[in-house]
Amino acid sequence: MQRVLEAKVEVGGEVKSNIKRGYLLLVGISNEDNEAIADKMIEKIAKLRLFEDSEGKTNLSIGQAQGEVLVVSQFTLYADCKKGNRPSFVNAGSPDMAKELYEYILKRCKEFFVNTEGGVFGADMKVTLINDGPFTIVLDSQEIVK
Repeated sequence: MQRVLEAKVEVGGEVKSNIKRGYLLLVGISNEDNEAIADKMIEKIAKLRLFEDSEGKTNLSIGQAQGEVLVVSQFTLYADCKKGNRPSFVNAGSPDMAKELYEYILKRCKEFFVNTEGGVFGADMKVTLINDGPFTIVLDSQEIVK
């Protein structure tokens, strides 16, 4: 996840979604992930305090900051580059399962956050962002859910 001043997704030269100040969530889904794990991740994201308060301290949640969210599926987060020079994606969720879970995540984010937009699952997307900070956090479901 990245704290951004703005972010957008284009497909085929057409803007599909865009947000202003908030989070760009790059979501990788494995075959072990499920709705319960997704819910815990979303709850964690909602509670993280990554926005500055009036004293300049990162002390506000996205809700308190009235931030927006852009959710983009990115199976390449599961790239395994240990052997050879061509990444393996065997750890990424199967397309049908991943699409279903991505749509669930997008739906749940719309319930949690003021303005939530999504990418286009499986599309060749062009993602543009202005990272604020830069501020990038890696959340791993295997670590959060334990």
